[in-house]
Amino acid sequence: MPSEKHATIIDLLRHGEPQGGRRYRGHGIDDPLNEKGWVQMRAAVAGHCPWTQIVSSPLQRCQAFARELSQQQDIPLSVDERLKEVGFGDWEGFTRAEIQARDPAGYHAFYADPVNCRPPGAESLAAFFSRVSAALEDIVSDFAGRQVLVVAHAGVIRGAIAHVLRTPAETAYRVQVNNAALSRVHHRGNGFELDFHNCPTIPESKMTD
Repeated sequence: MPSEKHATIIDLLRHGEPQGGRRYRGHGIDDPLNEKGWVQMRAAVAGHCPWTQIVSSPLQRCQAFARELSQQQDIPLSVDERLKEVGFGDWEGFTRAEIQARDPAGYHAFYADPVNCRPPGAESLAAFFSRVSAALEDIVSDFAGRQVLVVAHAGVIRGAIAHVLRTPAETAYRVQVNNAALSRVHHRGNGFELDFHNCPTIPESKMTD
């Protein structure tokens, strides 16, 4: 593992707005970014590109931008299937308003207890957090001492932060993750720490970390 002097820095970037706007998208729907989404993601990294490795979800709302940045900045890119969004089952493709209208009891039960009250056909939250945690640990191991950009989804970022802070999955949806927002965790010899969360760009005070 990296020493205290050479931390592994992992910047987590959520994808921008996809075509079709806000709706439940797990890994069963692969909408591309819309024009606004591209603008959001390019703005998030504009003028500051410290990464020596990019790791992306396989879904095109993440991978397309990751590939563009990789090619423009000559940064190696790898794609990790474990970084795809949690599966929302029968809710995929619908907006919150549509789910509330057709299944109000299920909607409220989900947000009260997202572990045990999953949408029909949805991926287990425990299994999802387990694969995200494994991916995060492998990134630390594979790219020790480097600064890595992970391009992924709101659920993946929630799972990564839960792993870092050792918080239960039950609290996952108390964490806001905006489109094209950046969060940072780092790993030194004594484990993970959360540096910042849900910022539109890397804070100026963190640019030389």
